[in-house]
Amino acid sequence: MSHDDLLRCERLEARYGASQVLFGIDFNVRRGEVVALLGRNGMGKSTAIKSILGLLRTIDGQIYFDGQRVDTLSMDVIARLGIAIVPEGRQCFPNLTVHEHLIAFARHSAGAEKGRRSVWSPDRLYALFPRLAERKKNLGGQLSGGEQQMLAIGRALSTHPKLLILDEATEGLAPLIREQIWDCLHLLRKEGQTTLVVDKYVDRLLTVADRHLILERGRIVWQGNSTELSADRDLWTRYLAL
Repeated sequence: MSHDDLLRCERLEARYGASQVLFGIDFNVRRGEVVALLGRNGMGKSTAIKSILGLLRTIDGQIYFDGQRVDTLSMDVIARLGIAIVPEGRQCFPNLTVHEHLIAFARHSAGAEKGRRSVWSPDRLYALFPRLAERKKNLGGQLSGGEQQMLAIGRALSTHPKLLILDEATEGLAPLIREQIWDCLHLLRKEGQTTLVVDKYVDRLLTVADRHLILERGRIVWQGNSTELSADRDLWTRYLAL
């Protein structure tokens, strides 16, 4: 495993019951890099994420995070090592206010104090998403879908993650809100936030991701940079078109 790798998955295999979903996939995410995990629905993207987070036990292979093997650890231990997810469906707490979400999950970041990483205080998160500042006293259950997505991102950033995972962060959002999410991703990339992102808007991912991995039936069938993916539209037709 290279020192530059923050995340490394080696020969990863996973299944649900008798149905195997991942078949020996290998991939890495380097420090400060944005990597997009692509593929049609049901191809194994969510399963890969669940395996990384410890939500699903793998049947073979190894997962390393920040130099430590983590596929044998519990999900709470993995989270404390510095992985945060913006989950599909947002999963905000309906009975917590916006502000309570941003302080209840906050975690101290020594690296941020030393200037190596961004400090995501509630005030800075409100500056990133002004709509949350307007709704800071509202309960999670009183927010619109777009506001909940902003809150889910803010909640994840408040933990000062080494690795941020976004699972369909723009799914089902109005175009204006979606643009705010993309603007946020561009800012995070500029600030060096290591990110693994799943999203269907490939044309927008080309502008924010350093590398792209395509999953097809539980196997990585292609990987490359944005220039390479943009130039080969046949890949879009074969593996990404609905």
